[in-house]
Amino acid sequence: MPDTALPQPTFFTRPDGLRLAYRQRAGLGPTLLFLPGYMSDMEGSKAVALDRWAADAGRAMLRLDYAGNGASEGHFADGKLASWRDDVLLLLDALTTGPVVLVGSSMGGWLALLVALARPDRVVAIIGIAAAPDFTEWGFTDADKAILATEGRIEEPTPYGDQPYVTTLAFWESGQALRVLDHAIAIDCPVRLLQGQEDRDVPWETALRVAERLRSADVQTLLIKDGDHRLSRDADIALLISTVTTVLDSF
Repeated sequence: MPDTALPQPTFFTRPDGLRLAYRQRAGLGPTLLFLPGYMSDMEGSKAVALDRWAADAGRAMLRLDYAGNGASEGHFADGKLASWRDDVLLLLDALTTGPVVLVGSSMGGWLALLVALARPDRVVAIIGIAAAPDFTEWGFTDADKAILATEGRIEEPTPYGDQPYVTTLAFWESGQALRVLDHAIAIDCPVRLLQGQEDRDVPWETALRVAERLRSADVQTLLIKDGDHRLSRDADIALLISTVTTVLDSF
């Protein structure tokens, strides 16, 4: 549901002329930067709830839509993991100063790791919500990969919206090129991983793999036994806000 408390999104023009939608809230730093999941946007329940908390707490926050998602211009099917990472980096560099705390949901958790690797001097903490790094590897069967190779895309129904879940060969290849779980992840900042054990999209063991691969010694994995992939129930949102509060209070 759109956040009716705010005006229409602001737009930032990429060098190629495409406009990216974002909402920015001034306040105390570090700046919270919310990264939505695949086929999601900055008006999702977790992003909006966190933004409302930031308003009440006087905290700086930035949320955005990747190209082809939400209110941003472009076509979803043209997006790649690398291009969406670059959208985040572009707005992080142009719109924020000082330390940043990344909050990434599902694919946004993968992007958070990639952004932290690219900006180690700016990212001071990461909070992953059902983070899904490398899902192009573990989330596709051999049959799926064969369809991608021959047809160039897969369309599947999704319980999260009316539009089919589309994966293109270009996105899959971009994801495969940016896998992080095959080796140590050279991130040293604090990381908090919230993961539901009833998640049907991201195996909960993935959070443990991420924790193991991270170089940081300050990593905590919080398993929610009855939590699903979205982790958007009132109790889940409360846990997210509590986690964000604790992380921010440490700076």
